[in-house]
Order: sequence, then structure tokens, then C-alpha cells
Amino acid sequence: MAGEVTLQCTLARDNAEVTNVPQLAYVLMEAKPTGMVANAQMPLNFSLVLDHSGSMGGEPLNNLKEAVKLVLDRMQPQDTVSIILFEEQARVLVPSQPVTNVAYFKSLVDGVREAGGTKMSDGMNLGLAEVQKSLVQDRVNRLLLFTDGQTWEDESRCTTLAAQAGNMKVPIIALGLGLEWNDRLLDAIAKLSQGVADKIDTPQQMVPVFSKALQSMQATVVTNANLTLRMAAGIMPRQVWRVVPLINKLDHRVISDRDIQVYLGDLEKDQGQSVLVELTLPPRQACRFRIAQAEVVYDVPAVRLIGERVRADVLVNFTSDTALLTQYNPQVMNIVEKVTAFRLQTQALDEAAVGNVVGATQKLRAAATRLLEMGEMELYQTAQQALQNLQQQGQVGQVETKKLRYETEKLTQRLTDIP
Repeated sequence: MAGEVTLQCTLARDNAEVTNVPQLAYVLMEAKPTGMVANAQMPLNFSLVLDHSGSMGGEPLNNLKEAVKLVLDRMQPQDTVSIILFEEQARVLVPSQPVTNVAYFKSLVDGVREAGGTKMSDGMNLGLAEVQKSLVQDRVNRLLLFTDGQTWEDESRCTTLAAQAGNMKVPIIALGLGLEWNDRLLDAIAKLSQGVADKIDTPQQMVPVFSKALQSMQATVVTNANLTLRMAAGIMPRQVWRVVPLINKLDHRVISDRDIQVYLGDLEKDQGQSVLVELTLPPRQACRFRIAQAEVVYDVPAVRLIGERVRADVLVNFTSDTALLTQYNPQVMNIVEKVTAFRLQTQALDEAAVGNVVGATQKLRAAATRLLEMGEMELYQTAQQALQNLQQQGQVGQVETKKLRYETEKLTQRLTDIP
């Protein structure tokens, strides 16, 4: 059966100049589930791996309990859940099982107390073991990792476990509360597992953040999506960015001299995923030319569909008509600008981390300019504060680092400023 997913390819500019030099082209590729699978919801296999170390005492732990209890209330009897606690040691509070005894699970959560230090890898290891007990293709498999601090001398084991989760196709939702957690480690865990990382500024935000994570799982209707881009001779891929639901750079796998493949994973109903591809076009004479064909292969486990396909062509008109060359798609150009701002701040923070203050300052100033032009005043002010910190202290503060890192990746969730 076909029609479960649509694939639309939109160029930033439909027209390319007839010239003797290569030029860039940006293509937005949008893969979205259709109404045919809107009700193809799959049962969940969800493991919550939770930090309850000594720093979580009081309001943070109370809000964490409320967030977990809300998740339990909103899960269904056909779902499975496990809850893991970690501090210096880790233990299984709720082994993987159907969500049929919510009151009992909530009573166990209410009994949790803060204790000890932080050793994240032990919790991750137990969480993955519990997920694996119910790991089947027709479930949405996730691990939520929550912490408020730095893990103790086990970062490499954490990333090894994250890579194992990626191989198992169990994305990790890595969440950090406050300022003391290691954002680079959580980013690495998310990337290696094909998951996401995010910050929680205050304990009061835990409930909505946990709720959003659950809603994302419940909206998943398509799984195992792979995007293949087959390019004409001379077309070179430069960079690939996921832009919806969040901005992040994707690794692409070269499968032939003209083909690349990008793993997309799961698609949520009403949203799907969008990818921005940056290509280099070789010189050509005036003509209408197919520069590439995109194909998404996907599964819809709830209705037992495996390896379904949808294709779309990418056509460019090479011309010398100056009127045509000034035309552009405002939506795609808006996304290009947002990706550029994200890329610049990422590079700036990376250079600041290794002590390259000059390079970090240049890129951060450029990112700030982009943010100002887009009307993102709060992020612009954060970038300005980061610049001041760089000039005065030679480094960027934790507040500014985390805000820039995790708020610029959400820029494409705000597309109301398209001209």
C-alpha cells in the first residue's frame, strides 16, 4: 500500500544561474505521515532512568515525582514501563511491565528519597536492560534519562551505552535540570542513540517537559524511516540538517558515488520530519534539469507495512533571466537563516571550549547579528552576554551556553516571521 507518507522537495531558489563556476543550492525535504495512518498509534516501551542524588532534595525531587506520576497516568494498559533510580548506585524501582497497576507504581515513586552522588552509566545500563525485555518492532521504544549533575568518572561508559541504544534503535531523551550537568555529554548520548537532549531550567518545568516527551512517543506512527538522495553527475552534497522538529546536523552515509543515505528514524503524525540539504551544483547550460531524486523508505508497524517507499524529484531551471534569478522561496530561506544561526553559535561554543577566544568571538558576533535580524531578541541578548563574558573572562558562562545551545535548535518551531 502507498500513500502513508508524503515527500515534498522545495528549493530555496527554483532557478540557478548559467555560469562557469559551481554554485550552492538548498533543498528542503519534508516527509510527513498522512491521514491514512493518523490512528496507527503503537504501544509504548518506555524506561525512565532518574537521578535521585543528594542535590535533588526538596523541590526538584517533588517535581520529578509529579512528572513521573503524570506520565504513568497518561500511559495505556497496553504500554510497558520501567523506572530506574540512580545515584552512586542504581536500582530498578519498577521492572518492565504493562501499565496496569498505576496506583502501586505511583506509591513506589512517592517513596523515593534523595541520596548519594551521581553515577549515570549504572542507571543507563539497567534502563537498557529493562527496555530490551519488551523490545519489539511494533512498539515505540524509548529511554528517558534525567539528571541534575555531573556523572562521576564514567562518561566513556555512558557514551558506549548510548551507542548500544542506537544500535538497538532505542533513542534516548536526555534531560538536564539546572546548570550543573554536562551538556556535551548529554548531547553525545542523544546523538549516538538517535535521540534528543534538552535543558530544564527550573523544577516547575519538569512536568510539561516529561509530558511533551510522552506526547511525542504517542504521536509516532511511522518508524525506521531512511532518506536516500540519488544525485545527478557532478552534484555534490555538502551538509545535511534536520530542521523539524529540531535543528541538528545529520551524518550522511555514502552508498555510491552519487547516492547518500540519512537515517531519520520515527515520524510523528501531523509533523513528520524536515531535512535541509546543501548541494553544490556544477556549471550547466540553460535547461530544466533533475539534479536529484529523493526517496524515503519506512515502516508502519501498526498496520504491518514494512519497507514502503515514497519518491520525489528535485528539478532546477538553469537560466540567465535575471528576473527569475531574484525569485526565492521565503519558507526555505527562513529555515536556511535559522540553521545558519544555529551553526554559528555551535561553532562559537566549540571554539570557546578549546580556548580559541578570537574565533569564538567572530562566530558568536555573526550569530548574534542573525538572531537580531530574525527578531529573536531574547536569544540576541543572550548572545551579547556571552560575547561580554568572552571578552572579560575568556569563556562563556553556563547559563548562556545552555540557552544558546538548546534554544537555537528550536528556532524552526517558530516560523511565524516568514516575510
